[in-house]
Amino acid sequence: MDFNIKTMAEYAMEGKSPEVLFWVGCAGSFDDRAKKITKAFCKILNKIGVEFAVLGQEESCTGDPAKRAGNEFVFQMMAMTNIEVLNAYDVKKIVTACPHCFNTLKNEYPNLGGNYEVIHHTQFLRQLMNEGRLKIEGGTFKGRRITFHDPCYLGRANGEYEAPRELLEKLDAELIEMKRCKTNGLCCGAGGAQMFKEPEKGNKDINIERTEEALSFEPKVIATGCPFCNTMLTDGVKHFNKNHEVEVKDIVELLAEAEDL
Repeated sequence: MDFNIKTMAEYAMEGKSPEVLFWVGCAGSFDDRAKKITKAFCKILNKIGVEFAVLGQEESCTGDPAKRAGNEFVFQMMAMTNIEVLNAYDVKKIVTACPHCFNTLKNEYPNLGGNYEVIHHTQFLRQLMNEGRLKIEGGTFKGRRITFHDPCYLGRANGEYEAPRELLEKLDAELIEMKRCKTNGLCCGAGGAQMFKEPEKGNKDINIERTEEALSFEPKVIATGCPFCNTMLTDGVKHFNKNHEVEVKDIVELLAEAEDL
């Protein structure tokens, strides 16, 4: 990117604190597809002048996959290491583009001494929009059919359904709701550490089931708010050979594209 992203260590050396810490997460750091989501979010924050920082080399996995897979010991080891780093920088507010990181930092870390205001990137962008700091134009998405897939850990686990939809509506797109949405949403199949193993035997993989439902509404874009969902739905679209007709994109990618960032 054509701008520098500062670390918490760099802010500390200057005796300053950023407005928010951006928790990148494992997917956003290492997965080539999810890196595009990370870059899009950073470009938006940079454009509107939000002072943010990352932990850089000091960030580790939140421990979510270990906990969901049943290894509480490894989870607590990872969590305590992260909490020690976060508390050393006196972090108050954390934003992340991963609902799994969001849920773990928000709901699991307080019991271990990590108390922070934790928000999902769609919630943060809605907040910036309501404050008048972020202005969204329809751009290339005006009138295009978009359907939004609710991430489990953002929606049913934490009750946030409106923030992503409010952002999508600002694109002037035609927002189409799937039958299974919001409180009745269907998992993409990656949660609970399932992302890292082969599925159990059955008639149909769950991401294929979910993608089939999305494609039945003939969208141009399947919007997501989670890197895991993005991977699973992208695989589903490829399964149906629709990857040249239908895009799977995170909401921040759509916003960045609308702003031509």
